[in-house]
Amino acid sequence: MRETTAKLPDHERAHRGLRRMVLYGELAPGQPVTIQGLVEALGLGMTPVREAIRRLTSQGALVFKDNRRVQVPQMSLQEYGELAFARLAVEPELARRAVENMSDEHVLQLAALDHAVDRAIERGDVRGYLENNHRFHAELYVLSGAEVLLAISEMLWLRSGPSLRIMLGRHGTANLPDKHQEALAAMRARDAEGVAQAIREDIEQGIAQVERGLGPNGD
Repeated sequence: MRETTAKLPDHERAHRGLRRMVLYGELAPGQPVTIQGLVEALGLGMTPVREAIRRLTSQGALVFKDNRRVQVPQMSLQEYGELAFARLAVEPELARRAVENMSDEHVLQLAALDHAVDRAIERGDVRGYLENNHRFHAELYVLSGAEVLLAISEMLWLRSGPSLRIMLGRHGTANLPDKHQEALAAMRARDAEGVAQAIREDIEQGIAQVERGLGPNGD
């Protein structure tokens, strides 16, 4: 379900808004942005925005340049490899556990998100792809109820997501295979190990594409 923020306190609205900006590539890695600029972009006060920045810096998603500017950190190939290793350890397990709590309605919701992913790829909609792909994974994983692993997964996505945005900015959404259909088929069969394997292969495909983009030739 899409996040609704209208009734949330300002500090939570600021956190969610800034988090989306990082996840979906609205802040380019290595490009400093002023805190005042974020205040204006989010339409919220300085105090909640500073609190949101503090929370995201604690997760490594942002770094301070000075007391008035922050940036999404640039990612080296080695650093991305470490994040990839951690994702492959955590996310298939979240997917496996999610099946225990999965209903037919959950599968329908995830299938709708996968359809939105496919539509975004067809249209060359990078922002739509990033958002709906993330939501597919996040809404699957939350069914696991594994709070510690979920917190780790969120941090990993925040730190690795901007690298995916760089790759998509260079190459577009063409040739973006995924294993969502295989995962959905396993979900319908309530095959936990099959879901975990499909998610593992899905992540591996994405990692391979980003690593090629981060490599010396960037291709």
